[in-house]
Amino acid sequence: MLHMENVSKSYQHRRQNVMALQDATVHFPSGDFVSIVGPSGSGKSTLLLMLGGMLSPTAGRVLLEGQSLYDLTYDGRARLRRQRIGFVFQTFNLIPYLTALENVKVPLCLSSTSDAEQETKATALLERVGLGDRLDHKPGELSVGQQQRVALARMLANDPAVILADEPTGNLDPETGQQVIQFFEQFNEEGRTIIMVTHDPRAAARARRTLKLHDGRIVEEQQRSLHVA
Repeated sequence: MLHMENVSKSYQHRRQNVMALQDATVHFPSGDFVSIVGPSGSGKSTLLLMLGGMLSPTAGRVLLEGQSLYDLTYDGRARLRRQRIGFVFQTFNLIPYLTALENVKVPLCLSSTSDAEQETKATALLERVGLGDRLDHKPGELSVGQQQRVALARMLANDPAVILADEPTGNLDPETGQQVIQFFEQFNEEGRTIIMVTHDPRAAARARRTLKLHDGRIVEEQQRSLHVA
C-alpha cells in the first residue's frame, strides 16, 4: 500500500542544516492501523506530510500502490490525493461560512459529482457520524467534537483507501477523543489504512501497531494483535 524507502528530509534553519527525517524505511500494508508517537520535533508531522504527497523528500522514495509519489507532477499528486487519501487534522480546517452539509460536499464538488449525488452522499455521511440533525449548522454553531465529526464525514466523501490523521484528538476532551478513535476503528475494519500521529497514549494504544520517532529516526516499533479497549 504505502512504502517509504530510505527517506530523509533536511532544511535550513538559522543557517543550520536540520534533519527532520533520517533514512526512514517503513511499509504500511493495506488495512494497517498505525500510530506514530514521539516528542515534539521528532519528525512525526514531516513523515505524515511526505506520505500524503505534500512534502517532497530530500532523498529516498515514497510509493503508494507502487507509484512513486514524487515522480508525479504537482497536479498528478493532487489528483492521487483526491482519489486515494483522506486527511484529518487537529484544527479541523472547516470552512466557517459553510454549513456542515456544504463542508462535506466540497470534495464531492471537486470530483465533479452531480448535485443530487452530493446532497445524498453528504447527508448519509453526516448521519453516519451522528450529525443528521445538524446538517444546516455552521462550524461556529457546533461543539468542538461535532466539528471534528464533520471533518471525519468530509474526509470520507471520496471514499479514501488511506487515512492520514495528525493529532485528531488533540483539541478534544478524553471522552470525545475516544469516540473519534472508535470511528477510526470502524474505518479500519472496512479495510482502510490508517496512519495517525498522536501524543495521546490512549489513542496510540488503539492502533494495531505503534512506531516511535526520535530525532527524525524510527527507533522503536510495537505490534499488537488486538485492539486495546
